[in-house]
Amino acid sequence: MMERILPHYRVSLGPLSFSLNPGPFSAKEHVLIGIAGGNWATYLPANAKIYYNIDINHWTAFFFGWAVSIIGFSFTALVRQILIYDPLFIFPVSLQQVTLYRTIHNSTDAQAERQIKGFWYICIAVFVWQFFPEYIFPMTAALAPICWIGGHNKAANFVGSGMGGMGVLNFTLNVSNITSSIITQPFFVQAILFTGFIVTMWILVPIAYFGNLWGSPTFSVMSNGVFTKNGSAYPFASMLTKDGQLNQTRYNEVGVAYAGAQYLWCLFFAYAAFISSFVWMALFAGPQIFAVVKSLFTGKRVHRDRLSNMMKIYPEVTHLEWLALFTIAFTVILVIVLKGHVYMPPFTLFVALAVGAVSTLPMSLVYAVSGFSVTVGYMNELIYGYMLQAPGASRHPLGQLTYRIISGNVWYDAQLLIEDQKIAHYMHVPPRDVVVCQLFGTSIGIAVNYATMLWVLSTKLDYLREIKKDPNGEWTGQDLKSYNTAGIQYALVGPRNLFADASYKPLWYGFAVGALAPFLVWLLDRRFKHAKFNLWNTTIFFSNVSKYRGNITTGPLTQFLLGFIWNFWLYRYRYNFWKVWAYITGAALDTGFSLNLIVIFVSLGVSGITMPNWFGNSGISVERCFGKTK
Repeated sequence: MMERILPHYRVSLGPLSFSLNPGPFSAKEHVLIGIAGGNWATYLPANAKIYYNIDINHWTAFFFGWAVSIIGFSFTALVRQILIYDPLFIFPVSLQQVTLYRTIHNSTDAQAERQIKGFWYICIAVFVWQFFPEYIFPMTAALAPICWIGGHNKAANFVGSGMGGMGVLNFTLNVSNITSSIITQPFFVQAILFTGFIVTMWILVPIAYFGNLWGSPTFSVMSNGVFTKNGSAYPFASMLTKDGQLNQTRYNEVGVAYAGAQYLWCLFFAYAAFISSFVWMALFAGPQIFAVVKSLFTGKRVHRDRLSNMMKIYPEVTHLEWLALFTIAFTVILVIVLKGHVYMPPFTLFVALAVGAVSTLPMSLVYAVSGFSVTVGYMNELIYGYMLQAPGASRHPLGQLTYRIISGNVWYDAQLLIEDQKIAHYMHVPPRDVVVCQLFGTSIGIAVNYATMLWVLSTKLDYLREIKKDPNGEWTGQDLKSYNTAGIQYALVGPRNLFADASYKPLWYGFAVGALAPFLVWLLDRRFKHAKFNLWNTTIFFSNVSKYRGNITTGPLTQFLLGFIWNFWLYRYRYNFWKVWAYITGAALDTGFSLNLIVIFVSLGVSGITMPNWFGNSGISVERCFGKTK
């Protein structure tokens, strides 16, 4: 549209100038416009406000988030040569975007024209439909037949509820709970994820809940909060001194911060996932990594496929330029830390960056082949907790979150940036142009994220502080609560105090499990070459089991059933149909949902207009699980 309506007028800015309409709109320009950004550094000011009533300065919060993302940019230099140019690392999510871009810009092709029409039909249908689960008819977001059959029976409601229960036979018609992952993630990944969900919610949770094991019911199995020994809420505010230290006298009175069963095995499997990622990388990707490292010394190119040969004509971002980006961002973060604005001891910053650098390659490798993002937060917290044994180090829980954001977000940002760069690689976009647009998009994305966070805090604070209960189960803030819980456990109380208690000691075995499991799969893969044991990725399994599900267990069953249809049955038996429509459908799902979310946010959310309660929008439980208990 802009190509058609904008005048061919040149704007002069001193020695520089640009045209409002330089020529035909190309697919490469479309790719660059599609690059956006943002990060979860907004969780720091959010947690500060919700749990400690601290208002972090706006400029401090913004530049902290910006600098963390920019360091993530520089970390991409560590993995580009391995992940971008090796055709084995396909980045499944990237393929969906590439398909959409090529279809849109191949307007002369009859099939592409049909695909575009199909895209818009699906997109519009999803946009209209989403008003029902998101606003008019929230019951469709979590259909719980076991609850309806069981009436007010507490056990039946716990089993069937997808909002605070096990989610057995709980289905969803909400696209936000389904997502395009049913198409972008290979079926072997979806099978691993659903197996992990079954182990967590349909096996371990009922054993703990109905068997009164692992501290249940004293410590609620579905909670990610912290408790005293008698099950009451842990009084963490009274245990923090003004200078950020543990009030030892008060701690001696209260004791260790206990946690529910689900949260404890999240820690166990998170430790396993972290170690598994390194062992898996060494066993299954070792030859590719060694070849690239060797090429740095020999000067010989490793990858000579057609696409890599085409892209070699474009100049790369130099190592000096990557170093400059890192230096600028590091300086900003260092100043913020030294000023004491983020409650983190300065010496831990260097460890955070080292852990992030070491984690970038193994975590990105998993994402490159599966589209699944591994989390390493719990491991970061353990490292941070032991570092706080240094005399005088601040033990404020917000310092732990700062450390987690720096050490985790830098590789997480690098992973997403590499994905954008892979899209550009597929679309033959010069690498330097991509990085410039990523810098621009990230700056805008962080501003939008931060503004949205401020709106949420100003309108939903009572829900997030659990003063009011949200019947839709949307504004629970369970991720934020998990971060605060981890800060209390690892920063304020400290791992030495935690692991002195018998309930925490078994968690150490997670490291051994994570080291041995991929080695066992590797041996099976070598013994049975045609059984495809290499697809049994232990890192994905452990990481998914370590995901705290808590209040939201609706979605996985529906995702698996739809994923089976799309990426198993259609892919295997109707491949031509799948090839034409799979990624187009996935892109349409995401686009329709995103457009609807923007409209609801702007028109209904900001204005405060709420939907009246009726059968499909119960003010008690939108699932109609009225006998549910936690």
